[in-house]
Amino acid sequence: MTRVWLPPLLFALCGSALATELALDGSPAEATALLLVFLVLAAVNSPLIFPRSVDAREAQRRSAADGRPVVYWRPGCTYCVRLRLRLGRRARRLHWVNIRRDPAGAAVVRAANDGNETVPTVVVAGRPHTNPDPEWVRRQLSSAT
Repeated sequence: MTRVWLPPLLFALCGSALATELALDGSPAEATALLLVFLVLAAVNSPLIFPRSVDAREAQRRSAADGRPVVYWRPGCTYCVRLRLRLGRRARRLHWVNIRRDPAGAAVVRAANDGNETVPTVVVAGRPHTNPDPEWVRRQLSSAT
């Protein structure tokens, strides 16, 4: 749990320290802008923007029942963030597996990617797709029941 929150916490702390220094030097507008940039970086690298993750076995069970894709991701992955943001509200309909919290999910990703933990890996109807176009994922979701 701590490992997942370490990068966003470091972004927030470093941004706060730098912004405080700028504010004390007489540049409150620059300090505010810098703090906002670091807080956005912290939010993007946190698990907060992702729907609640389930373990790989549960995601596979749910996907078999409803036909929705399973997305294997990890915090701090810019491609995962891109996929999540481009899917918008539809992302909540997918089954998300955080491979940092679920060793079985990490094993699925390694099996699909020649031993590498390349994410996002989206599994649709049992077939893995590494870093697919968000529009393609959206189409897969709309064709699911």
